Amino acid sequence: MGHTHALSAAQIASFIADGFVRIDGAFSPETAQAARTILWRDTGCDPHDRSTWTRPVVRLGHYAQPPFREAANMPVLHAAFDQLVGPGRWLPQGALGTFPVRFPSPEDPGDAGWHIDVSFGDSADFMEWRANVFSRGRALLMLFLFSDIGPDDAPTRIRAGSHLDIARQLAPAGEAGLTLRELAADGFAGSAHRPEVLAMGKAGTVYLCHPFLVHTAQPHRGTEPRFMAQPPLLPREPVSLDRADGDYSPVEQAIREAIGSAPV
Repeated sequence: MGHTHALSAAQIASFIADGFVRIDGAFSPETAQAARTILWRDTGCDPHDRSTWTRPVVRLGHYAQPPFREAANMPVLHAAFDQLVGPGRWLPQGALGTFPVRFPSPEDPGDAGWHIDVSFGDSADFMEWRANVFSRGRALLMLFLFSDIGPDDAPTRIRAGSHLDIARQLAPAGEAGLTLRELAADGFAGSAHRPEVLAMGKAGTVYLCHPFLVHTAQPHRGTEPRFMAQPPLLPREPVSLDRADGDYSPVEQAIREAIGSAPV
């Protein structure tokens, strides 16, 4: 079987520098529609009766029905995972989750704030969960757009290049890493200088992000609910910053460049 490349060399260079890559048409509008039908049912809201849209955000769990599995396992995405994380270094997706379904609302959703997705811990207090420079427990952060998302439709806000700031912050903490509370102590001011990008696109768009990318939710100022999944891609093996064969993935290259261990 020939090796498929989903991403160009320029896209991979952009991923290393900016921390994300956008894949348009990663799954079909029909798959997105089939998934939305299931999600609408579970929101308890009526798509044709706005009076039922009473909350700014409805959180739904993990979904493993056919349209979700299909979206998560498209060949273009598997090829991109191989390119960004490394062949054999990630686990296939059995499900997608969670879905924070955002409705048009003047209310503050209460969950907007710059952060990274921490990935290991056992505390009931999520602020005590941790991330480390080896990105234990997370190979990528992914944003799956199941509805068309424009500038008013609560697109996720991304700080381009912020993964480099976080890698430098995590490096001195080694294997133990830092808690989300420690990382957020300065309100993520270390990446405030970075340009902001909105994760917009048609239904079927997928953003593949470096696990250290700083991002935030925002209120919905549009007219139709926003359906987006934000699952992790789970690693089969840990990130390695010291490979004897030098076969570093783009995720690893970005961390090495940030902390100064990459060959100049």
